[in-house]
Amino acid sequence: MKLRKLAVAASLAAIGLSAALTTPAFAAEEQFFPVLAYRTGAYAPNGTPWANGFVDYLKLTNARGGVNGVKMIWEECETGYATDRGVECYERLKGKHGGATAVQPLSTGITFALTEKAPVDKIPVITAGYGRSESQNGAVFGWNFPLVGTYWMGADVLVQHIGKKEGGLDKLKGKKIALVYHDSPYGKEPIALLQERARMHGFEVSLLPVAHPGVEQKATWLQIRQSKPDYVFLWGWGVMNSTSLKEAQATGYPREKMYGIWWAGAEPDVKDVGDGAKGYNALAMQHGAEPDSKVVKEVLEKLHAKGQGTGPKEEVGQVLYMRGLISSMLQVEAVRAAQGRYGKGKRITGEQMRWGLENLNLDQKALDGMGLGGVMRPVQTSCLDHMGSAWARVHTWDGKKWNFTSDWYQGDEKVLRPMVMLASGKYAEEKKIKPRTPEDCKK
Repeated sequence: MKLRKLAVAASLAAIGLSAALTTPAFAAEEQFFPVLAYRTGAYAPNGTPWANGFVDYLKLTNARGGVNGVKMIWEECETGYATDRGVECYERLKGKHGGATAVQPLSTGITFALTEKAPVDKIPVITAGYGRSESQNGAVFGWNFPLVGTYWMGADVLVQHIGKKEGGLDKLKGKKIALVYHDSPYGKEPIALLQERARMHGFEVSLLPVAHPGVEQKATWLQIRQSKPDYVFLWGWGVMNSTSLKEAQATGYPREKMYGIWWAGAEPDVKDVGDGAKGYNALAMQHGAEPDSKVVKEVLEKLHAKGQGTGPKEEVGQVLYMRGLISSMLQVEAVRAAQGRYGKGKRITGEQMRWGLENLNLDQKALDGMGLGGVMRPVQTSCLDHMGSAWARVHTWDGKKWNFTSDWYQGDEKVLRPMVMLASGKYAEEKKIKPRTPEDCKK
């Protein structure tokens, strides 16, 4: 009997020891982010590296100890770049794990659909380099954050760049620019800016929509061959981009006269075209391919060297991988900013996350500390400015890799701000929104 009691006591002690080894003394705080991705369908070759970079940075954040000890958790949902599926993913995930902290749709169409849901659910919508251009005005769009750049800003920089090449914006008078664009909310975004710049400088804009997914462009390039535009701006995504380059090659349109937006300037867009894409230009959303950056070396060391990377090691540091990584970094740093006000080491709510996104101050020291020095420029947002940075530059495909081929440009606020204020004011009137004032922002 005594031996039996000793055996039971030993078993209980062993269970207790096991529990002590496997159960933390306290439950660690967790911050939940839905990941709306598309790894299948026509846009998978472009959506996949973005998602891999996005998730890898969340993993890297946890490997660094989280944000003051708070760990990042996430769940992917496949949208296929379809607006209805994107909304379904949002609705399914928004309430999980105590509630979503923010959402990044990676689709302008999904962004439009979520814009009216976000204020009700109090979940910020982050659209780094896409979405609604007028949502830069945080007074009206209190929950949308087009961080680092909008399509109006991108189109403005492209006009500035070709103006510089021609010897001045006044030299654009009489020139012809063809916009080959994805026939979706995304592709239509730059039209208003280009038409405004055309009015200012006297050039002509022809609009050439391409239907999803973008593999049928014969008629489009026949029009280009006939009209002989001085420049072609490409607002494509997925297979549409490589198709455009192949059609340009087939019709003899000079690739050096072609300029893509940043979603048409990555490795999947040109690698299958190879030398046929040589000379093609695209905007860089600050970063380009960054294989030598410190953050990439850290990802390879802390994740991929241990078999914990999200995708193939070879894509780490490529353009869209870096885009996803930077998009993830922006939301992580917003969590850090919010903790600075609401409590370090604590899980923050969607409303607190909005404050963090409106008070981002990523100066050079902060970027250097994250391994992003030389990759991007500082970002500083406010309650009324939800973009925070308006810089871009051009990179060019040499047949094997992307190389930066321009200095930095900044979107012209004298052109952009009136457009943003007019469009956001119209939206506020239609939706009966009372714009926030500077005083409201202090609350």
